[in-house]
Amino acid sequence: MSLLTVGTVAFDSIETPFGKADKVIGGAATYICWAASYFCSHQNLVSVIGDDWPVEEIDALNKQGVDTDGLQIIEGQKSFYWAGRYRKDLNQRDTLVTDLNVLADFDPVLPENYQDSDYLMLGNLTPEIQMAVIRQMEKRPKLIAMDTMNFWMDVALDQLIETIRMVDVLTINDEEARQLSGEYSLVKAAKKIFELGPKYLVIKKGEHGALLFHDDEVFFAPALPLLEVKDPTGAGDTFAGGFMGYLAKTDDISFENLKRALIYGSAMASFCVEEFSLNRLRRIKPEQLQKRLSQFKNLVHYNL
Repeated sequence: MSLLTVGTVAFDSIETPFGKADKVIGGAATYICWAASYFCSHQNLVSVIGDDWPVEEIDALNKQGVDTDGLQIIEGQKSFYWAGRYRKDLNQRDTLVTDLNVLADFDPVLPENYQDSDYLMLGNLTPEIQMAVIRQMEKRPKLIAMDTMNFWMDVALDQLIETIRMVDVLTINDEEARQLSGEYSLVKAAKKIFELGPKYLVIKKGEHGALLFHDDEVFFAPALPLLEVKDPTGAGDTFAGGFMGYLAKTDDISFENLKRALIYGSAMASFCVEEFSLNRLRRIKPEQLQKRLSQFKNLVHYNL
């Protein structure tokens, strides 16, 4: 099955208590595509870059099975750039620079050969762009998932809610779930958010795992305790890539399989944070992934 991803392809400069990385490869769609590539061999990418983007990075995506016909390259302009500094506990960060560059006027165009995409992952972007991609789809994908953030709740709430009504899965963090719903209890927050339209809700809790809600059912996936965490940038997007990549591979959107997908997404995110940028994601071996999945199983397995 094929997966269509829409999101940013960007440069990041990152500072954490454990080091720095200047102008490295980043962007929501980049992390999603790399994570999903370990499961899904047919991916389509819609994004925009400037002519400063390294050609070898496009080639690397192509080698991972990512079709880049939908990646617009704007001559004479620069790619999206973000710089941030993480605080000591890594749960909070300060944005130092946000240069939209080509993203400021991004108008997504869906190539004809993307129309048969089976699954759609809308990375964190303006709700207008996410909505525009859905409306360009001649046939609705089997599952549409979207990620968003509190910034869009602050500046584009009406458009955000309209977009949420069009998707099957919404992924947000616990703070965003509380802001969107007006409820502190995450269970109550989920019920309020379901009224907006999605069938499934994933609430990410960073180092404390993730929750999957559907109707009255709740499933919890823990985060894997790690010896070393260097950079949490892209962890949520990597999670989404693993989650959607696994669903596209198995072509099963039952709640039971979404539970498995949550674990696969968590496993991929655990690799991402171990090094800066895509460095760890570029070299995951099948046996390493299998070992990590076994570790997740051991975290929650017990006999009554």
